[in-house]
Amino acid sequence: MTLLRIGDHPTLTSPVLVAAFDSWIDAGAASTTAANLLAEDSTVVATFDTDQVFDYRARRPTLEIKDGRPSALSWPELVVRHARFGKRDVLVLAGPEPDFRWRELAIDAVTLARELGIAEWISLGSIPAAVPHTRPVPVLGTESKPGLLHGDVRPGPAGLLRVPSAAISVLDMAIAEAGVPAVGYFAQVPHYVNGTYPPAALALANVVASHLGVELPVAALVGEAQAIRTRLDTATTLDESTREYIQRLETMVDEERLPAGDELISEIERFLRDRGTGGTGEGRVH
Repeated sequence: MTLLRIGDHPTLTSPVLVAAFDSWIDAGAASTTAANLLAEDSTVVATFDTDQVFDYRARRPTLEIKDGRPSALSWPELVVRHARFGKRDVLVLAGPEPDFRWRELAIDAVTLARELGIAEWISLGSIPAAVPHTRPVPVLGTESKPGLLHGDVRPGPAGLLRVPSAAISVLDMAIAEAGVPAVGYFAQVPHYVNGTYPPAALALANVVASHLGVELPVAALVGEAQAIRTRLDTATTLDESTREYIQRLETMVDEERLPAGDELISEIERFLRDRGTGGTGEGRVH
């Protein structure tokens, strides 16, 4: 039984789908923020059966109580939205990461791609890394075949990296196996940052805009990125050991030393432990 329902939608011309889930690869909420930016002024064209894919004890609906009377429930949603930028059709799949039935979701993602004629799939993510907030946000890429990544984004890291999979990667691989070109853009977020990190969201938005050849309304993100940079700079000046650590990270970046796989594994496992999302501790790089 399908989890997907495709509704009314306009005629689409070679649409590109951008996907991001609120998951462990959404450090600093960067990927979902960038995806939701694309989805502004959009319309829903497809929905997934959330009763079948969410654990409501982990993602509880929000209850509104007015004057002592329960009045409304807001349920978590998993939907595909359509937006148009000039003559460019963009579909956005963004929301909480599903808890259940990932394989069926992957099958339905392929059905969605075929039914709507999706020409390309773009996954977004953000991962914790040993990078300083004082340098531009690094973005790593993945691609289902060479030559799909745009701009100066390189595939990486080099070697074989084993990490706990996110749902977005299960869909990404199913889409690629079905013959749809698929890429992923993953911003690296300083591991010492807690909460949202607008600079990484801005970096992803700019990468997607470049990939699609469109302009996005990023002015608000620019302001938020500048504000958090100021706060982090202020905090750094108050502690000598922190200053020295940031300087070491800056040296690594300035020498163009890309993060090794074992460094990424270390930061990812720490991030998963902090979030309590069940890292396996089995990550290895070869």
